[in-house]
Amino acid sequence: MTSSGTNAGAEVGAESRADSEAGSGAAPVAGPPRPAAESLSPAWELLLPAAAAPARGRGRALRSALREAVRSGRLAGGTRLPSSRELAADLGVSRGLVTEAYEQLTAESYLRSGRGAGTWVSEGVRAAERPVRDRAPGAAGARVDFRPGTPDLSLFPRSAWAAAQRTVFGRLPHGALGYPDPRGLPELREALAGLLARRRGVVADPEWLVVCSGVAQATTLLGFALRDEGVVSVGVEDPGSPEHSSLFAATGLGTVPLPLDDEGLALAPLERSGVRAVVTTPAHQFPTGIGYSAQRRGELLGWARDADAVIMEDDYDGDFRYDRAPVGALQGLDPERVVYTGSVSKSLAPGLRLGWLIAPAALTERIVARKRTMDLGNPVLDQAVLADFIVRGGYDRQLRRCQRAYRARRDGMVAALDEHFPGTAVSGIAAGLHIIARLPARYGPEAVFLKRAAGAGIALRPLRDCGTAGSEDGTLPLVLGYAHLAPGDIARGVAALAEAWRTGRAGSG
Repeated sequence: MTSSGTNAGAEVGAESRADSEAGSGAAPVAGPPRPAAESLSPAWELLLPAAAAPARGRGRALRSALREAVRSGRLAGGTRLPSSRELAADLGVSRGLVTEAYEQLTAESYLRSGRGAGTWVSEGVRAAERPVRDRAPGAAGARVDFRPGTPDLSLFPRSAWAAAQRTVFGRLPHGALGYPDPRGLPELREALAGLLARRRGVVADPEWLVVCSGVAQATTLLGFALRDEGVVSVGVEDPGSPEHSSLFAATGLGTVPLPLDDEGLALAPLERSGVRAVVTTPAHQFPTGIGYSAQRRGELLGWARDADAVIMEDDYDGDFRYDRAPVGALQGLDPERVVYTGSVSKSLAPGLRLGWLIAPAALTERIVARKRTMDLGNPVLDQAVLADFIVRGGYDRQLRRCQRAYRARRDGMVAALDEHFPGTAVSGIAAGLHIIARLPARYGPEAVFLKRAAGAGIALRPLRDCGTAGSEDGTLPLVLGYAHLAPGDIARGVAALAEAWRTGRAGSG
């Protein structure tokens, strides 16, 4: 501490009395006149707003301003500060206020001082990183983003969701705001069990349903549980979602890419792989868009029983089928062999971070124990709002609204490709939020096509990014997302893509 502590105490008391008097409406104690800003050193001008703060909060504002100046690097390590008397005179505040700030920041190690040696900025303070970065996924600078995976966030039912929030806030008991059951609120587990049984044919006992932060956390929870069971690797579809491999890797599990055929996961390579767990997207395979055939679904379950294995069913967009009623979940055929996962990321918004996992009883206790240590459960208010939204019919209405919009956008995407890229083949069932479009070989080579698209500000995802080696017939297979784009934007985006190809071709000719 500085040698002026005794006098500082008296001045701090005077400043506190001034603060108190200001807060009570009495006239504040007058301080020395404040200088014009241009008379100060640039290093101290940053403290002027704090010095001009209301009397009651002036000390706190000064400490905060000094602390931030050190963190940001504007006051570098090794800088000698003015004496408390000099800085107080420069700022027009009491010396006690400055002394108190120096003493507090010295105790926090932002400053250092010694008797008779003055006050200095500590060298060990690391300057804060600036500016604050946003690492949310996105295509920076893209005019049109055709990459898959994102719903139309403008369709989020703000009014209905807000009404559900008001309802929940009005009736939620105080005790419900404590740490929740790590499996999720009972009312949400009951609502989800009824919804999934009705819409997806899932065998859903609320006691074995776990609410989690989307399919990403569900995959991680399952990965830890499988590792505890002695599993060392998991089979993944090839092509498939790249996220599955990275999520299992985070739990210490390896992944084995397994090929597909026209009916789903090819059985012979699966049997030869020796894996005891596999991830599938049977309702609408990502990214190829096929639906597993009834025969392949039965064969896959037979493999699981014979190999004493587990199947993870990622039902990421099972509600979105446009040419017929959706095929029921695989889990409904054998809930003791299939772990079912899903979320509201495609139907409401991925930012809600709400999903679910239903596992066989033998795995559920391990999963719940891991969920408890990871985060103690999902936010109570968000769970309660989703439960109310489901029970009152808001979720079913939202699905119908999204289905109408996405079906029209899929039709618009196919029509635009027919117009601007004649001969393009669209594969897969009429479902989901993306299509596989195989452009004719004349638009290649693929690397050149993608470079021209990027130069025009059009973000694309080639099929090979999902694990497959590429096209054997020379076509250009692309995974094109459409759900997040308005119909007019889809038409203009495909036209711009065609123009970029023509311009590049003319330039190279």
